[in-house]
Amino acid sequence: MTFTTDTSISSFGGKLLKLSHDSPVTGTKMVVNIYLPHQYFDDETTKLPVLMYLSGLTCTPDNASEKAFFQPYANQYGFAVVFPDTSPRGANIEGEDDSWDFGTGAGFYLDATQKPWNKNYKMYSYIMKDLIPQIASSYDTLDTHKMSICGHSMGGYGALMFYLRNPDVFQSCSAFAPITNPSECQWGKKSFSNYLGDDKTLWAEYDPCDLVKKFTGDKRPILIHQGTADAFYAKDHQLQPEKLVNASTQSPLNGMIDLHLVDGYDHSYYFISSFVKEHCQFHAKYLGLN
Repeated sequence: MTFTTDTSISSFGGKLLKLSHDSPVTGTKMVVNIYLPHQYFDDETTKLPVLMYLSGLTCTPDNASEKAFFQPYANQYGFAVVFPDTSPRGANIEGEDDSWDFGTGAGFYLDATQKPWNKNYKMYSYIMKDLIPQIASSYDTLDTHKMSICGHSMGGYGALMFYLRNPDVFQSCSAFAPITNPSECQWGKKSFSNYLGDDKTLWAEYDPCDLVKKFTGDKRPILIHQGTADAFYAKDHQLQPEKLVNASTQSPLNGMIDLHLVDGYDHSYYFISSFVKEHCQFHAKYLGLN
């Protein structure tokens, strides 16, 4: 399988590619955006590291591509940015479009075990076994052996989960307003119970607060920004980054969760774009670029 380039857009000296491909993992057509900095075109012999960015509920790859402004910093440091989708689309499963926080746009980056979701909703395997290998085979000068991961909200949870499960794959991890304890919040309980059933041991395999206690990778900080004016943090308590900090005290990452609570910021891309510079600088360090 290969990518189809649907659109190529010049941006900040590099190019944003909007791609699609048929995924044998999800059984659907998947879309993904990749930003290639100017270094990709200036020097075809040097391999560039990759930053994976996972978006939140309801988002497509376009949201962050258009509003997060990773591009100038990707060019500054010399890394590509990959923006996967948030779920399969068009699986034609009854109920997948009934609510904004479950089904389409809300795949929760896991492999569903419960029917009918287990046929298509395999976002964990899609990213690890399909998307990353596809990028490696399609773009010779992108180095998927030097890759970091970042995300927002549901995608922030995804970034934490992927990193804690795969420290040999990802060099560093950061998150904007992440769901850190999905087993104990409304969004997570809804998705985990429907995708994974009632077996809480399966839930623990995807919950950062459980995974951090079993972390076996290098001791590197995890960077988190959380706005204090974010209603999902301050009122609804869907986002509980302090729980990850507390859970990490029983892990090798004790003292390594670098949590920044920033006054006045909400859950939007205004918040993300305000602090994306710090996150790019953080990842550039662990990708060996600064």
